[in-house]
Amino acid sequence: KEQWVNMTSYERLARNKGFRLIAGVDEVGRGPLAGPVVASAVILPEGCEMLGLTDSKKLSEKKREEYYELIMKEALAVGIGIVEASVIDEINIYEASKMAMVKAIHDLSDTPDYLLVDAMTLPLDTAQSSIIKGDAKSVSIAAGACIAKVTRDRMMSAYAETYPMYGFEKNKGYGTKEHLEALAAYGPTELHRKTFAPVQSFR
Repeated sequence: KEQWVNMTSYERLARNKGFRLIAGVDEVGRGPLAGPVVASAVILPEGCEMLGLTDSKKLSEKKREEYYELIMKEALAVGIGIVEASVIDEINIYEASKMAMVKAIHDLSDTPDYLLVDAMTLPLDTAQSSIIKGDAKSVSIAAGACIAKVTRDRMMSAYAETYPMYGFEKNKGYGTKEHLEALAAYGPTELHRKTFAPVQSFR
């Protein structure tokens, strides 16, 4: 309960300034060698309570799935933004992360009047705060991170059916030993980020 109070402080500050539709925005998938970068923007209703929701990396897969269902049910709006590997190669991962976040905001059914963004300033006219380690400090950003993480993990598991040799259902595209061995044996797929150093050496 105390953690929830702490993690809603940015939302309260924004509401005290008169903002009503506050979207938390985060992305996942900057580090993997394969797959897209996925962002989500979430507008939670004032007064909602999701005790225990925090940085998605600290939650088990089962917990993330539970919060995913809860957020999808309770949120006023949820937006998703996906940027594929080929675009990441064209514009770089930092710009692709930003693009995914902007896409997620545009995907919301309600237009937010304030953004809480994890460690990023977005090229939008909407009032916003960039919060370092935001997914551990703001429930809205934590909700965005959770939706983005579950969405991306499900995508990678689906890709594993097309490309079973890379173990995407387990490594989610990160450069594990098994993944690197498969890259050496089979080379990169269209899902691989060709500009990322470990992939470049297997082209």
